[in-house]
Amino acid sequence: MKPFRSIYLSLFVLFLIGCKTPQTTVTTEHNLSTFEKLSSMENVVSIEKKAALSHFDENFEIWFEQPISYNDLSKGTFKQRVFLGFENPSQPVIVELHGYGIGSGKAGELANHYKANQLNIEHRYFNSSRPENIDWNTLTVENAAKDQARIIEAIRKALFPNSKFVSTGISKGCQTTMLHRRYFPDNVDACVCYVGPLNFEREDPRVYEFLNKVSTQENRDKVKAFQNLCFENRTALLEMMKAVGNEKNMSWEFGIDKAIDYTILEYSFAFWQWGTPIDSIPMENASAEEIYKHLISVVGYGFFEEKAVDNLQPYFWAALTQQGIYGYETAPFNKYLNTEDIYKFEWAFPENISKEYDLKPMQEVQTFLDNSAEDMLFIYGEYDSWSATAVELEDGASKRDLYKFVHPKGSHKTRIKSFSPESQKKIYDIIDGWLKE
Repeated sequence: MKPFRSIYLSLFVLFLIGCKTPQTTVTTEHNLSTFEKLSSMENVVSIEKKAALSHFDENFEIWFEQPISYNDLSKGTFKQRVFLGFENPSQPVIVELHGYGIGSGKAGELANHYKANQLNIEHRYFNSSRPENIDWNTLTVENAAKDQARIIEAIRKALFPNSKFVSTGISKGCQTTMLHRRYFPDNVDACVCYVGPLNFEREDPRVYEFLNKVSTQENRDKVKAFQNLCFENRTALLEMMKAVGNEKNMSWEFGIDKAIDYTILEYSFAFWQWGTPIDSIPMENASAEEIYKHLISVVGYGFFEEKAVDNLQPYFWAALTQQGIYGYETAPFNKYLNTEDIYKFEWAFPENISKEYDLKPMQEVQTFLDNSAEDMLFIYGEYDSWSATAVELEDGASKRDLYKFVHPKGSHKTRIKSFSPESQKKIYDIIDGWLKE
């Protein structure tokens, strides 16, 4: 090649390099924002980015439009609220299946431990996810499980196609988690269930047996003696409840006379459920004011008072129709109540509607646990009243990675952090294994 031609070619190449070709921006899945990816989901009514919370990089409140009945779409839809704490698409997703409403997207125990993403799903018909006019017969455990599966699939597809999903729930949320796993065993990779009952009757008699055996005879006698003390001071306690009712505009659908009796009968269940210290029980010479103050500090007003019952109506419906509850033995207090009939919760049904108890769903959960369930871990407190109907695992369940841990003397507040360091390590080693598979 001649020298001048070589110089010419070199100059031409430099000219081409110096010319800037207009760049075309191509929008791909990789450079969409989290908000944009969420907005692409079907059946989403609205999305709002919220203030930073816990360890999450971004927090969102999402509303899904869900069928009122999956078997009859003509019944229309309702809106269901979800909180999403987004941290990183490579991290696990902890799915908190609430048996009630949700109030905060704050990281729970598992999400905090793993610095994971967290999806909080409000249960159908609770709090903000409550239609104006509820068709109570559509509040079933199967419809609720379908709600949850639909939301989880949408979130996985939009943001976390390669992440591990672990569902978890506390108390009724634990029941919700068990039921979701039974109906949709492949929807998440594993489950961690806290302090949830598996009841087999509307008023499961195992609760009475438990309350007659929990802790020591001496401690049970102190609880029973306090209930006797309440009945002996019933007239004074009733007047105090009336005064508080007038002051705080509270009322009781079944009447305040029944309310004071139910409150006294509830005391033993609530006492053991919440781990009340034995030495906090007033002595026999306590004043009526001291007795009332302690009684209400343990039982509260939120289980029987009319407005509270209205807010808890979905709970009572589910408990009375499919998930079970308990009643109150009156025989030990026959001389005060003049009856030995079990006090029940039928009064808590919505007005003008009731339904027979369907024992099949919870029995199916037990069959599922006995035969095919995998990768589930259960946490309980030994003295928690709801441990009366705790999940029982068959011998060899660990071969399918089913585990149960009971915290000695623990209450309904029992969490993984409640256990000894050695037990905590065993629990987290199991979960670590699920996340690495």
